[in-house]
Amino acid sequence: MAKFRMIDIGFWNDPKVVEEMTPEDKYLFLYLLTNSNTTQIGIYSITKKQMAFDTGYSMETVQSIFERLIHQHKLLKYNPQTRELAIRNWGKYNFNRGGKPVEDCVIAELSKVKDRSLIEFVGANVKHEQIRRLYESYDDTRTMRGQEEEKEVEKEQQESQRVNGGGENVIDFYQQNIGMLSPYMAEELVDALEEFGEVLVVEAMKISVASGNRNWRYTYGILKRWRHHNVKTWEDVAALDRELEQQKKYFGQQALDMDLSKLYQHNLSEGEEQNDS
Repeated sequence: MAKFRMIDIGFWNDPKVVEEMTPEDKYLFLYLLTNSNTTQIGIYSITKKQMAFDTGYSMETVQSIFERLIHQHKLLKYNPQTRELAIRNWGKYNFNRGGKPVEDCVIAELSKVKDRSLIEFVGANVKHEQIRRLYESYDDTRTMRGQEEEKEVEKEQQESQRVNGGGENVIDFYQQNIGMLSPYMAEELVDALEEFGEVLVVEAMKISVASGNRNWRYTYGILKRWRHHNVKTWEDVAALDRELEQQKKYFGQQALDMDLSKLYQHNLSEGEEQNDS
């Protein structure tokens, strides 16, 4: 069955679009309105890597435009933990008709949303009264599964704020502390983010910088070690540090130094460039 998305022609005459948005802003926003990941409710999962691939933009360009659409134009909301995107004015133009088939589809898709704050973000601008009530009621009457997922998202966000000093992202940290971001390194960072998550990637880079090793090989070596020890969260990192401290007490500094010498080695044959900083 073919899927279609409606674009109001008034988009091109909107003062915000005409006066404030660059051609790149317009292109990416239209892509976010019409790409194959979109849903009936205006909330869907998508990665920045896919945005870059589909539009032909570099990761740096996508990141820059994305930040403008969120913070300057206030058209979007994005949860980097769940990778869910919400489009503020989706409901103004996509619910011209209601009825049971549409309502059933909306209910089914709302039930899959992990970050429930996105439902309120979109639902506030839904014009169709019955559809708006579905957003409001679903946001107010949360299932046990939804409550558990919300707590998990909140925990991850708090953890990210504690480690990242209030939300600095991986790309900014890399460019400010390690070096310029090449297209190759952008892909490496995206892959690392998808496997390890923002908290661990930034923490690994902080360790690299603190030890005087400002390069991606050293950082990725740390991440490999954490993977070997099944480290998934910042708490796991702290637990591994405590384990090393115990080794230091029981086996002495010499044994610990020998272990640390292996801790952050990285095999260059596994795909990273030597000149990556």
